[in-house]
Amino acid sequence: MGCGNFFFTILVTFSVALITYNIIISANSPLQQDLPGPSRSSSSSSISVDPIIKMPTDRSRGKSANSKRLFHTAVTASDSVYNTWQTRIMYYWFKKFQNEPGSEMGGFTRILHSGKPDKYMDEIPTFVAQPLPAGMDRGYIVLNRPWAFVQWLQQANIKEDYILMSEPDHIIVKPIPNLARDGLGSAFPFFYIEPKKYETILRKYYPEDKGPITNIDPIGNSPVIVGKEALKKIAPTWMNVSLAMKKDPETDKSFGWVLEMYAYATASALHGVGNILYKDFMLQPPWDTEIGKKFIIHYTYGCDYNMKGELTYGKIGEWRFDKRSYDNAAPPKNLPLPPPGVPESVVTLVKMVNEATANIPNWGS
Repeated sequence: MGCGNFFFTILVTFSVALITYNIIISANSPLQQDLPGPSRSSSSSSISVDPIIKMPTDRSRGKSANSKRLFHTAVTASDSVYNTWQTRIMYYWFKKFQNEPGSEMGGFTRILHSGKPDKYMDEIPTFVAQPLPAGMDRGYIVLNRPWAFVQWLQQANIKEDYILMSEPDHIIVKPIPNLARDGLGSAFPFFYIEPKKYETILRKYYPEDKGPITNIDPIGNSPVIVGKEALKKIAPTWMNVSLAMKKDPETDKSFGWVLEMYAYATASALHGVGNILYKDFMLQPPWDTEIGKKFIIHYTYGCDYNMKGELTYGKIGEWRFDKRSYDNAAPPKNLPLPPPGVPESVVTLVKMVNEATANIPNWGS
């Protein structure tokens, strides 16, 4: 983004300083539970919903079928080589599908939480957010994500009424419609987010008077499509719950690297924002083998195969694609395709990476 005038710069600097002060105060204060927002029951009681895989059955209410409900895609990222090459590929495919039939994809923002611009500002629409004060993340860099969203939501001019929270290692495989509906967000359910299993711990942040622990959905913050105004309420709570969870040794030990995911799910429930759990939101190779009706490939797991096309997960394969192989340098152009027999999802992933790297200007620089 271009530089603003001097007054605007002073205003933004003051705002960031004020918010940072509030974070520091919040992180050292008891978690506030008297939160605004509609009750969960009021947002969903009149809708017939399959809580696992389907959209609400009544899809005729609200805007006409010809009206688009655009959402803004937001991706949080650091300025590391690892995050940057993933985000460049993600944005390439976003642009490919943004204006295709069936898409309700509006604008795009990389929320860069390094605190300073980088050389890709002209390539990718970017909002520069400040990182947490030194030491506050306790070595868990993901805590910068909710803080970055708080800054973006308070300072940016977001035209769309909905937000898709996405990640650098997402590749869009087809136009995405607005899956949120009737006051509900839409989110991918993760099998390893188990609120019921951790009820005793979660009651520290979601007390019994808020309702059953099943109000906390088995989700993270991504991928999630949610109303902008709802997210403006959720984000500060998500930030404060994340900090409180990380500060508590029992919670930190129990949740580990998914702590921030539990924090978002808890914050959403505290504000009465339920979610349609939509399994077809994304697929995760190598475990998901077909693209089917999915919208996003999430390549978080390594894909290792022998030359017979057999999965050798847990053992480096004769053929492999693992994003962690490229933590200090972007993957080269024209990666070798998998051997015969490797599932469609993995083949598609590598082909899409290759197409992006072949067409993104100055790849590898």
